[in-house]
Formats: sequence, structure tokens, C-alpha cells
Amino acid sequence: MKQAAMLAVILGLTTFVTGQQPSAPPGKPAGQVGAAQATTAPAGKRPPQAKTQPEFDAYKAAVANQNDGPAMEKSADDFAAKFPDSELRILLYRVAMHAYQSANNGDKMMEMGRKVLAIDPDDPEALSGVAQVLAERTRDTDLDKDQRWQEALSMCEKALQTVDTDVAVAPDKMDAYKNFLRSNVYLVMGSVQYNQGKYTDAQASLQKSIDVYPSEPDPIAVLRLALALDKQEKYADALKYATQAVGMTQESSGLGTAARHERDRLAQLTGAAAPAASAPAAGSKPAGQTPTPPTPPQK
Repeated sequence: MKQAAMLAVILGLTTFVTGQQPSAPPGKPAGQVGAAQATTAPAGKRPPQAKTQPEFDAYKAAVANQNDGPAMEKSADDFAAKFPDSELRILLYRVAMHAYQSANNGDKMMEMGRKVLAIDPDDPEALSGVAQVLAERTRDTDLDKDQRWQEALSMCEKALQTVDTDVAVAPDKMDAYKNFLRSNVYLVMGSVQYNQGKYTDAQASLQKSIDVYPSEPDPIAVLRLALALDKQEKYADALKYATQAVGMTQESSGLGTAARHERDRLAQLTGAAAPAASAPAAGSKPAGQTPTPPTPPQK
């Protein structure tokens, strides 16, 4: 799943939280801690804060299970039961969502995402994550496909609105993180629109997914853009993107095989020789892996 790379960013946020802990901010009793202490919060939401030292210590112990989905889920549930009003609950459930995502467990990923949304229904990361699972796990034969696709699109539209107001990460990661989220949201939208047979809409969304995060386009978005163009009989343009997808994927992977099949098919349709694709460039994402948001340049 593409969005698993957000784990690196959200874990960076947990470091941002813990890194502000040592002393209490002005106006708070000694022993209280704040994630935004000594840091100018970016526009939008401030980073979540712990109210007491025991709450903060419990948070640090819970997040230590970040690489184990079931253990992370249990830690988040235990923390939420002990600190039902803590602002840090949302961070732990996000980490659990990404842990399950890294394990390719879509059902549990969506469950954790919905727990985040139960706390904050505007959270753009959870909206994007749940929408992604809905898009990837819904089939044309499902009786409730229209309902699931519409829910995914509604979540995407909401995420595009709240990404500007509800993201709380370190300022130096803000722009890259927002663009990564937008890219993923447009990919989900384009995937749903393609499955609905709305190929013109899918083309527009998938192009936005690539354009908003040009430093590291997702090969899935590139290949699906080729397919959307193919469906509209725009074969020359489709061949260009299919060839790009070939260059971004490994031949032995499922995505790489699909990209090469589409490239060869389009080359035959257009009467052109299949362009030779270069090996995946440094920094490109092999099929089956996920993008990592770049570190913004130092100012």
C-alpha cells in the first residue's frame, strides 16, 4: 500500500512530541508537558500535548511498539482506557494504522483509521488511509460497491479541505507532508473514478497526484493514468506514461508485469516500437514498496 511511507513522517512527529518534554512551558505547573513547547506551531492545529508526566511516560512506553501492529493496537487501547481524554491517543492510533499498513493488513488498517476519526473526524491522514482501503478492497461485484466508493470519495474531498488546517507536524516537514497527503488522496480518487468508468475524471485526478508530488511520483498513479488514457483511446499519451511506469518498476513484480504488458499493448496499437525503459532511477520506488517523503532542503 502506498501510504505506508507516512509511517516515517508520523514517527517523526512522535519524536517531535518527545523532544519537547524536558521542562514545563510557562504558565503550567512543574511536571506538565507540552508537545509544542518551545516551538512555534505551524498554521493550523497545534501538535497534541500531554497534560501530566505520567500520561507522557505512558505514551512513550506505548509508542515503543510501533513496528508491531497487534502490540501497537493493544498499547493504544490500553493508553486510551487509562487516559480517555488524552490528546495523544490520536497519535498512537495513527501509528497503529501505519503498523498494520506496513504489514499489508487493510482491514485492521481501516479499523485503526476509524478509531482516529472517532477522535477527530477531520484528520486528513486517517481520512486518506480509510479511503485508500475502501478503494483497494472494493470490487465491481460487491453489492455495496457504490456506497463504499462514494464514502471513499467523500473522505478524499474532506481530506483535501482539512489538509490545510488539520495537519500538525514540525514546520520543516509541513510542505512535503501536505503534498504527500494530497498526492495520495488524488491517487485514491483517481482509482475510484477509474473503477466507476469515469475515465476523464480519473485522468484529471491521477495527473494531479503526479503533479503535486513531482519529486517522487507513485508508479501506481503513473500506470493508472496510462490505463485511463488508454480507455479514452488516447494511445500515444497512454504509451508515454506506461513507459514511464516500466522505468519505475521491477520486471519481476506484479506492478512491473502489468506496466510492461500495457506498454507493449499500446506500442502495438500505435505501431510504435516499445520504447526502451531505463532501469528504475535512484530514489524511485520499486513495485510493492512505498514512497518516502523527501527531506525538505535546509533553508
